[in-house]
Amino acid sequence: MKRFALLVLVACGVVACGPSGPLKVTTVQLGRSLNSDNSVGTFGTRFKPDDTVYVAALTNAPGKGTFKVRWTFRGQSINEEEKSVSYRDEAATEFHIHYAGGLPPGEYKVDLQLDGMPVGTREFTVAK
Repeated sequence: MKRFALLVLVACGVVACGPSGPLKVTTVQLGRSLNSDNSVGTFGTRFKPDDTVYVAALTNAPGKGTFKVRWTFRGQSINEEEKSVSYRDEAATEFHIHYAGGLPPGEYKVDLQLDGMPVGTREFTVAK
């Protein structure tokens, strides 16, 4: 019986230490490179066709949630992606877009949602 009680206490302690609430986004970054923690390393809003474009959502506390990103070009959706995450501390969740043949020149937009709610939009330009 003591062993069972100890296991229950340990299990409760593990659950209490894990992410419990929803994530809160503090910043949405846009740029052409990433740091080792998935935050944007080189910020920018103008890109060349062969660049990889990164967007990162920074959160400042433990939590879990589902991010969804939609990339649009001239008002048309060109890519969508979703990531479910769970963090025990502050973190960065990154998404990126890159085409082997290059992104067509023009105006782009990336919309980021967390659990179905908008958390940020960034506009950028691709030019030769």
